Amino acid sequence: MKAARLPSGARQGWGRRALFLCPDAELRRAIRETRLSDAKLTQLLQPLIEELGYEFVGLDHHSNPKNPVLVIYIDQPGGIAVEDCERVSREVAALLDVEDPIPGHYNLEVSSPGLDRPLFTLEQFERFRGEQVRLSLYAPQDGRRTFKGHMLGTEYGTIRRDQDGAEVELEMGNIAKARLVPDYDSLFLKREETR
Repeated sequence: MKAARLPSGARQGWGRRALFLCPDAELRRAIRETRLSDAKLTQLLQPLIEELGYEFVGLDHHSNPKNPVLVIYIDQPGGIAVEDCERVSREVAALLDVEDPIPGHYNLEVSSPGLDRPLFTLEQFERFRGEQVRLSLYAPQDGRRTFKGHMLGTEYGTIRRDQDGAEVELEMGNIAKARLVPDYDSLFLKREETR
């Protein structure tokens, strides 16, 4: 093995980095930074969207360096039309231009939550109790990072759900993504019945 060559004037031992990383600490730091960024954006955008008469479902901020995207999910009792998304997009874009909370270029998308609705808060998980949900975690639990099963409820910052006949509790802070899993068969049956 060849010894590393130091730049001229550099002293051995100075500026060295540890040769090991603590993945748990790095993961916790990344999770904390993502949540802070999302929390600040939510704090900025939620009042505006609710003032416009829509439910602020949540947001996803994908900070991919090549194509950063901010997706905002809105809803209302009668459903969301393209015109609703346009209206919210115009207002949010104006606010983001003034406040400038996201550095650099990014794409703004405003969307309805859809049938596979994303879940962001404990209240949303409670609201869809009994529904089937697909979750992914930041850090594995019991050797798994993805779960799919029916929501049993929430309690003290945890999500209770059925996984293969057993009740599993997941910490809300460890949930990276959660979406409802639509029952397309029953939706198609209902559609056929109304024809």
